[in-house]
Amino acid sequence: MPVVEARRVTRLFPMAAGPIAALRDVSLRVDAGEYVAISGPSGCGKSTLLHLVGCVDQPTSGEILFEDRDVAVLSEAERSRIRLMRIGFVFQRFFLLPMLTARENIELPQAEAGAAAADRRARTRELLEYVGLADRADHLPSQLSGGEMQRVAIARALANRPALLVADEPTGELDEQTGEQVADVFDRVHADGTAILVVTHNPALAARASRRVTMKSGSLVS
Repeated sequence: MPVVEARRVTRLFPMAAGPIAALRDVSLRVDAGEYVAISGPSGCGKSTLLHLVGCVDQPTSGEILFEDRDVAVLSEAERSRIRLMRIGFVFQRFFLLPMLTARENIELPQAEAGAAAADRRARTRELLEYVGLADRADHLPSQLSGGEMQRVAIARALANRPALLVADEPTGELDEQTGEQVADVFDRVHADGTAILVVTHNPALAARASRRVTMKSGSLVS
């Protein structure tokens, strides 16, 4: 059963000289529990597709279905709820709030979802142990290494038990050894049944996915 499906989506961006097609007639399905990697050169539309699948943006034409719901007919509040509860986001540059500790960063989306304080604390302890950072709970991002910050970001993305984890170049800011540690966490997330869609230039990370697709000039080529 698909978690998310893009059906013949095109995304045009208006420019003074005429619209630019970031995506052209792209179809992609990610099933429950599947691990899919998207590779391709810079500027080929990978991140644009990720934004559509993540319900951050909407296509110019075509359909995005999330858990069999047409995203286009949902209100912004409903799309926001999907992003909060059903999709976890991991970015290249972590985007942790610098004034909050690792624990507080992970608790934040749970608080936004209305989870009780005791449940937030228990879930956060569980996630910090899951990513191997139980001893970093009270550290600020400035006190963490790049790999540690990314593992906190993954824990934050998993806080509300999403059906889909969406990651955009999650090892792009990391050295090879640290990137392998982050990739190991993704392997564990996949093994535990969460679907993953990752955009990456890192062939070692892409090779870990159960399916790999390649993009070029706004289209899927394999």
